[in-house]
Amino acid sequence: MRLVSKERLQSFVGPESHKKMSQRRLARYADKHPSFINHLTSGRRTSCEPRTAELIAEALDVPLAVLFMPETASSGSAISKEKVA
Repeated sequence: MRLVSKERLQSFVGPESHKKMSQRRLARYADKHPSFINHLTSGRRTSCEPRTAELIAEALDVPLAVLFMPETASSGSAISKEKVA
């Protein structure tokens, strides 16, 4: 799943009292290392597995589509996965 934007995730996650959850707490909920969540919020990482995206959205109590969108396979990636005879 592709993150809609780091800014949108940042609006829900952080140490500020008005944010829904800290990065560390979200990492625990999603069963990920805190650096993984940090990489999402900083933009160093822009995607994750569907189950992880679901857990993040669930933890933040927002619809999945608010934070993530399905990744579409490009024709280049489909070709690279094929075996060349």
